[in-house]
Amino acid sequence: MKYIFIVNPHARSGLGGMTWDIIEPELKKRRVGYQVFLTEKQGHAEKIASEVSADGEEHTVVVLGGDGTINEVLNGLQDPGKITMGYIPIGSSNDFARGLGICREPLEALDTVLAAQKITELDVGVISREGKERRFAISAGIGFDAGVCHQVCLSRWKVLLNKLNLGKLSYAAVALDRLIRCRPAPMKVWVDDGREETFGKAYFAAFMNLPCEGGGFRFCPEALPSDGKMDLLVAADVPKLKVLLLLPFALLGKHIGFRGVTIRRGSRIRVVSEMPLPIHTDGEPLFLRRAVEVRTGEEKIRVITG
Repeated sequence: MKYIFIVNPHARSGLGGMTWDIIEPELKKRRVGYQVFLTEKQGHAEKIASEVSADGEEHTVVVLGGDGTINEVLNGLQDPGKITMGYIPIGSSNDFARGLGICREPLEALDTVLAAQKITELDVGVISREGKERRFAISAGIGFDAGVCHQVCLSRWKVLLNKLNLGKLSYAAVALDRLIRCRPAPMKVWVDDGREETFGKAYFAAFMNLPCEGGGFRFCPEALPSDGKMDLLVAADVPKLKVLLLLPFALLGKHIGFRGVTIRRGSRIRVVSEMPLPIHTDGEPLFLRRAVEVRTGEEKIRVITG
């Protein structure tokens, strides 16, 4: 079997490149057939994935990078249903690996990919806003959580904390700052064309395909990767101090049942906010929008898991 490796050498402040320097000799030692593409800038992984999948054939694509690289590859694939994806996690948050039980030690992750003993058929989320669509593997969101993702992408703290192997703390630091600045807004939600639910002061709505986002916040701990549905969390109608106190509980998935936390599940979810809010897919920022619709895509993608 020939593997196609898409490697982000800049992941985790250069750790991706150093990790590939360990992985490649191992592939040669084992006489594994492979082709490698190194990303050069943001968006390049999406272009590479589009090109390697353009022939319509079945391929095993191995991603070495973070959750953002997974998102780019997923959006570049021209026919996700014909792809088997392997993953060697190098990111700061690693929520994709966490949600699917993929080992974060590079050589062990490589062993998992090459053995391919377990394949998970992962749902692919699709978010639509003003006629544009984007896929996601882990989660999407509108509001406070997306604002945190936006700020982390620009933060110098992330670079510094990555070098100290504390990258996921950048999400916690930015979350505190964003919560202070956050202006909750009225929000309406519809799940599977059901009744309208109205929230007077909504902080955010998170659409979860896997349990965690933001470096381990278990916003929807019962989210399943292959059930054909997205889990929805809406945080609304409580003081900011309570939201702050709930965040540590969310790391353990123990926030469920608290006032201000609403959980729903469906294959199609629509959210309309009174004011434009930031959006993210798998932690990657998108432009401000008032309305989004999220659905489970028709095709699943095969992922090699532990």
